[in-house]
Amino acid sequence: MQTLKSQRGMTAIGWLIVLGLIGFFVLLALRMIPSYLEYATVSSALESLQNEPGMSNKTPQEIRSMLGKRFDINDVKSISAKDVAIQKQGSAYLVGVDYEVRMPVMGNVDVVMTFTKEIEVSGN
Repeated sequence: MQTLKSQRGMTAIGWLIVLGLIGFFVLLALRMIPSYLEYATVSSALESLQNEPGMSNKTPQEIRSMLGKRFDINDVKSISAKDVAIQKQGSAYLVGVDYEVRMPVMGNVDVVMTFTKEIEVSGN
């Protein structure tokens, strides 16, 4: 008769299940991290507009052109300058992006990530 004290550890099937779960979450992280890094680049490009001198004198087309150049330099693929929303609010502009990225994980399973960033750009 075995007691509970002599039964220790996991079985091989238990280890396979644990390793399978760890592998799945590692795969998920490897698929999602590039999109989050790209969002950090988009966010940085938008925030850099706040430090740009004379932004109140710029037109929305000029702002889009500036953002387009920054997106091209930083190799942003998920969004283009055309997708940036620019609204005039008094002497300032409200510049924002709202987009989603769909990444395939395996088979017909996808991960959908939604990103939103909005800043107020005033003239210096």
